[in-house]
Amino acid sequence: MRAGACDPPSRDRSTIQWMADQGTSRWTLISVLFSTVSLSAPLAALLHEAALELYRRDEPTGQVAGDLVTGRVVNLRKTVQLGSITGPVFEASLETERGNGTVRYLLTRQGLELSGISEPPAPRRQPRYLN
Repeated sequence: MRAGACDPPSRDRSTIQWMADQGTSRWTLISVLFSTVSLSAPLAALLHEAALELYRRDEPTGQVAGDLVTGRVVNLRKTVQLGSITGPVFEASLETERGNGTVRYLLTRQGLELSGISEPPAPRRQPRYLN
């Protein structure tokens, strides 16, 4: 085992790579609810990283770009449960070499905990106006 392989993921090291080093399945991180495009492991990793950043920052949307894909990921700001899998839901609108498509997926709670996120981010407060 490489030195530092047991250290949790950092900004320089993706959660996907860290989990691969630990022998954990990539699908522990993401659960696909619906997809109109073929979802390869690199595309799943790209979508996971984009959703994780949106979740950490509590942002509504973000852009994704890879070798053969571009698009936008939307934080739907909902939590769903599908059997024993629970987590926040995201939707990606993608343009690939095979055409346009949509992927709706969730980040699993187990994957969030492995990424160092144990609690959902506090909701943003809306500014209060006096008039």
